[in-house]
Amino acid sequence: MATQENLATALQKKPEPTNFPAMLKAFLPEIQRALPKHLSGERMSRIALTAFRKNPGLAKCDPRSVFAAVIQASQLGLEPDTMGRAYLIPYGNECTFVPGWKGLVDLVNRSGQANVWTGAVFEGDEFDYQLGDSPFVKHRPGNEDDPTKLTHVYAIGRVRGAEWPVIEVWPIQKIWKHRDRYNKVGKRHYSFQNEELYARKIPLLQVIKYMPCSAELVQALALNDAAETGQGQGITVQDAIDGTWAATHDETPPSNTDTSTGEIKSSQGPGIDAAEAFAMARDAVKAKDFELARSMLPSMLPQDRKIILADLPPEA
Repeated sequence: MATQENLATALQKKPEPTNFPAMLKAFLPEIQRALPKHLSGERMSRIALTAFRKNPGLAKCDPRSVFAAVIQASQLGLEPDTMGRAYLIPYGNECTFVPGWKGLVDLVNRSGQANVWTGAVFEGDEFDYQLGDSPFVKHRPGNEDDPTKLTHVYAIGRVRGAEWPVIEVWPIQKIWKHRDRYNKVGKRHYSFQNEELYARKIPLLQVIKYMPCSAELVQALALNDAAETGQGQGITVQDAIDGTWAATHDETPPSNTDTSTGEIKSSQGPGIDAAEAFAMARDAVKAKDFELARSMLPSMLPQDRKIILADLPPEA
């Protein structure tokens, strides 16, 4: 807490630099004190400055948003733009902090309660998997590493002491459908320059839902969700210093919510709740009755709706 107060006080007392490199240099001592013990302030500053210089778009961002993103990365102990742990992405005049899949793996593994990892399958690889009550993944990579020849991506998580792992496997077509459905910035989305890194993160996010979560991991996931949906993070320097940033959500309940119980009722008739609507939609998709599956969408919880939408063909 004293560290956060020192940095906040320094920001108030020092003249505000007009660009990011100057701001980084001016507040280096305070950044060092805000960092976890295993990170060097000078190293973090060099990495952030390198990322800034490599990406011309960051120069168009409000320098305060770049600085806030760097501090946020520091608080989580993730180095931006190094081996895919995290990215500084310009969206308009705002710098957005986006944790990469390697950063998320690091945050899960730090806890010591679980381990997660991911894999990418290319044309020519030997690959087999099974879900259900005895899940497994068998993957023998070949020599291919061209991102345009990806066929599947997968993630595996194992909670300490658990008998079976948690496995998620996505065909690459499903990844791009997911990206295109939620991408709000077109070709500027970072996945177009980092295909494999982005693709591996999507199934990983599903597996992490079943893993023990630290406060840092919860924060990283919220930041990632804000970046992926295009709603903007809006991190201020003060939020980053104090650790008070929180995602904003539309808390208006769906029109088919029973306000007395919070239960989402189906428009298909009385007695059908959100879980039943989801189950019926999954059965309808398997039977290729896509019209019935679509009719169930308004009755589902948002996370279940996304799953069904990913399995439905485009409407004519």
